[in-house]
Amino acid sequence: MTESSSGAPQTAAPPDPTSDSKRVEEAAARTAERRGGLALLRTSMGRNLGLVLALALLCVVGVITSGEQFANLDNALTILRLASVIGVVSIGMTFVITGGGIDLSVGAIVALASVWCTTVATQAMAEDFHWTVMVFTAVLVGIGCGLVNGLLIAYGKVVPFIATLAMLAAARGYAEILAQRRTQIVTVDEFADFFRADVVGVPVLVIIFALVSLIGWVVLNRTTFGRRTLAVGGNPEAARLAGINVNRHTVMLYVVVGLCCGIAALMITARTTTGASTHGGLYELDAIAAVVIGGTLLSGGRGTIVGTVLGVLIFTTLSNVFTQNNLSSSAQSVAKGAIIVLAVLLQQRLARQSNSP
Repeated sequence: MTESSSGAPQTAAPPDPTSDSKRVEEAAARTAERRGGLALLRTSMGRNLGLVLALALLCVVGVITSGEQFANLDNALTILRLASVIGVVSIGMTFVITGGGIDLSVGAIVALASVWCTTVATQAMAEDFHWTVMVFTAVLVGIGCGLVNGLLIAYGKVVPFIATLAMLAAARGYAEILAQRRTQIVTVDEFADFFRADVVGVPVLVIIFALVSLIGWVVLNRTTFGRRTLAVGGNPEAARLAGINVNRHTVMLYVVVGLCCGIAALMITARTTTGASTHGGLYELDAIAAVVIGGTLLSGGRGTIVGTVLGVLIFTTLSNVFTQNNLSSSAQSVAKGAIIVLAVLLQQRLARQSNSP
C-alpha cells in the first residue's frame, strides 16, 4: 500500500496472472523444443543423419579441393575397397564394445590369419584339394584367437584390455615366426581371382563387406543374441539375474570378432596377394574409432551397425581426401584423433543431459 500526492492511501495493482502464465508457457515451450532436439540426437535416426551429413560434407570438400580426381567412379570404388577390410573388423568390434568389452588384438589376429593361410603347406593343400582350404584356415585361426580371448576374459576373469593386449603381442609374434619375417606370396590363382573379381562392376570385397554388415545388423537388432548383447553390455548383473549366461555370451562375442578378423585376413590377403606379419597395423585403433564415431557407447549397452558402417566410410573418405591433396599421414592421424575426441565428448554431453531432470 502506498500514498498518493494528496495523502490518501493507494493500493498497488495486483500482478497480472495472464502475463505470468504466458511467460511460464513460453519457457516451457523453449525447454520442450531444446529437449526435443536433444531427443532427436539421442535417437539412432538422429545420430545416423548427423553421420550422413558429415560424410556428405567430406565429399563436398573432396570435390572442391580435388575436383574430378575425387568425384569419379574409380575413386569411389577405391574408397569402398579400402573401407571393406577395416569395415568387416569394425562390425565384429561393434558387437564386443556393445557387450561391454574391448579388443586390442584384431590387427594382430588379421596378420596371423593371413600368414597362416599363405604358408607353403596350406597353399600346397589348397592346390591339391581346393582353394577354399585357405579360406577355412584363415577363418579357423580367427575363431581360435577369439575363443582364447573370450575364455580368458569370461572364465579367467582377466580384464579385456590386458587379455587382448597379450593376444596382440602373441599373435603378432607368432605371425613373424611363421613367416620368418618374410612376405609370403599367394600362388593359388583361383583364390586371388575369386576375391579380386567384380560382380556387375562391384568388387567382391565390397560385396563381402555389405553382406557382413547386413548379417551383423540383423543379428544385433532382430535376434535374441543381439538383445542379450545389449543386456550384457548395459548391466551384466541384471542380465545374469534375468537368466542370461553372461560368461558364455562373452565368449561368443569374442568368437564373433575373431571370425570377422579371419574374413578380413582373407580380404587383405587377396587384395595384396600376400600374407605378412605386418598386415593389420593399427586396425584396432581404426576399428574402435569407427565404432565410437558411429554412436556405439564405449561403456556398452548401445550399439549400431549402420553407424559403424558410416563411421568407417567417414574415416576412409577423410584419408582419401588427405591423400588426394598430398597431405601427410601425420595430419590424417591428428584429424582422426580430433574427430574421436569430439565424438566421445558429444556422447558424454548427451548422456548427462538425458539424465538431468
